[in-house]
Amino acid sequence: MKVLDKHNWDRKAHFDFFNTFDDPYFGVTFKVDVTKAYEFSRTNNLSFFVKYLHSTMQAINDVENLRYRINESNDIVVFDTIHASPTILRSNNTFGFTFIDYDEDIFKFQSNYLKEKARVLNSEELFPPKNTLDCVHCSALPWVNFTGHKEPFKGGKDSIPKIAFSKMENLGKKREMQVAISVNHALVDGYHVGLFNEKLQFHLNK
Repeated sequence: MKVLDKHNWDRKAHFDFFNTFDDPYFGVTFKVDVTKAYEFSRTNNLSFFVKYLHSTMQAINDVENLRYRINESNDIVVFDTIHASPTILRSNNTFGFTFIDYDEDIFKFQSNYLKEKARVLNSEELFPPKNTLDCVHCSALPWVNFTGHKEPFKGGKDSIPKIAFSKMENLGKKREMQVAISVNHALVDGYHVGLFNEKLQFHLNK
């Protein structure tokens, strides 16, 4: 982790402008092809959710601006690695937040996921023991094939990207789903969201 030199940053004017907004977040929803990702999960006895979540984390970590966060001192910190913080549903239809350590190895990542899943399913806690800025907040809505999405916004210096995944749609031999991403415009522009889109599709196809 390092602190970005804001004063010599080529986006300083953009940061100063959007950082004054009550709600500096903008959101984009796009479609991805998950045909190969779904086949990979079945062939390798992996959860499909783990596969597309892992691909998402690979893409997040590939785009530097998605690793930027605003700390309490209004500094921009750049994390070396971003981890996953998805919601996990309980049997009573409530959910718990998680913190899943990212690992480039998808099988190690699944192991980390299963440990957090077990913790949530065996507790009534809303928040995980670890709750830091070096993550992205994720949620799956497998009941809805949405084409737009609005995330709740905490306010203040919230700078953690929010991601939501829709229901998977079967189109003959092809499988697709929608991905919504909301980001703080003080740190991230449309260009970076476009990079994330490209990187996510690349990793889903691996």
